[in-house]
Amino acid sequence: MTPHRHGCAPRAPTLSHPLLLACLGLCLLLGLPTVGIAQERLFIGTASPAGVYHIAGRTLCRMVDIPCRARPTAGSAANLEALRSGELQIALAQSDLQYQAIHGEGGFQAAGPDPSLRAIFSLHSEPFTLVVRRDAGIDDLAGITRHAINIGNPGSGQRGTMLRLMQASGWSHSDFVLVNELPADQQSLELCHGNVDAMVYTVGHPNPSVAQAIRLCNAALINVEGEAVDRLIAENPYYSRAWIPGGIYGPDQPPVRTFGVRATLLASERTDPDLVYRLVSAVFDNLLRFKAYHPAFSVLTREGMIHDGLTAPLHEGALRYYREQGWLDEAGTTNARHEPRHETHPLLASHD
Repeated sequence: MTPHRHGCAPRAPTLSHPLLLACLGLCLLLGLPTVGIAQERLFIGTASPAGVYHIAGRTLCRMVDIPCRARPTAGSAANLEALRSGELQIALAQSDLQYQAIHGEGGFQAAGPDPSLRAIFSLHSEPFTLVVRRDAGIDDLAGITRHAINIGNPGSGQRGTMLRLMQASGWSHSDFVLVNELPADQQSLELCHGNVDAMVYTVGHPNPSVAQAIRLCNAALINVEGEAVDRLIAENPYYSRAWIPGGIYGPDQPPVRTFGVRATLLASERTDPDLVYRLVSAVFDNLLRFKAYHPAFSVLTREGMIHDGLTAPLHEGALRYYREQGWLDEAGTTNARHEPRHETHPLLASHD
């Protein structure tokens, strides 16, 4: 963000501590901006406060040594539009919507390809999650038709994935009793109140919204499998098979087979390379600390983070760091001494 031209912020680092405090007090008294003292320099676009994206954004802000704030948004599509317009510097988005934004497909067809989009790194896997009321009589994916369902708010990644799944399955809105478009932080309550029979969420696990639905609403997780899912995986490079470990939402919760995408951290090519470099170095220089903030981050590897789910070119600041570490050569090819790309989650090992 460009610093404000006015206010009482010091212009030189030689300003004494008492004078700095006096200036801050005067700014607060007069209601003037305190640039360099309290303003955020970096906003990271996330999604619903109930999801792992917002946790990821807050964790990134904890890692970096500059003023930073994780900003809740309408989700992946909204974040990609904000990056294109310059409203956001850095944001999270699903790998499928990243691909569509780069190529001007899907919901980005009208806007056209975004050649300014740049990748920084990818994060956790996001299984497409189907949560149903046990008393709704839904046993599999095909069973959600003729029921009331929440598909997510416009601009969210969960809605985008659900619409593609509906298209692959040959479904339209008329195949459902009701199609709600509530954001992720409201949908579990709708399920509890009986206003919908099922909700979908593309999210890392464990997730508090999903946990709330299972704990309070007699809800269950359902496998998402079938010919439509097989076609989506075969035809789209950003989809892959995914699993939700058994037992993470209670002792009677079995492992769930589904498909999914990856969360990716993105920027515009206009975003300051030094800013991106500082963020990337803060994360990779302290990767064990970063991975400890949420179970969904625990299986991240360097190799996977700089490759998996990334279809946009790497940002200049990220590329500089990866080359300095010897992880990529000048052509952007992986160095042979890199660690393995994939790692099995200990909770999944017995279910593969």
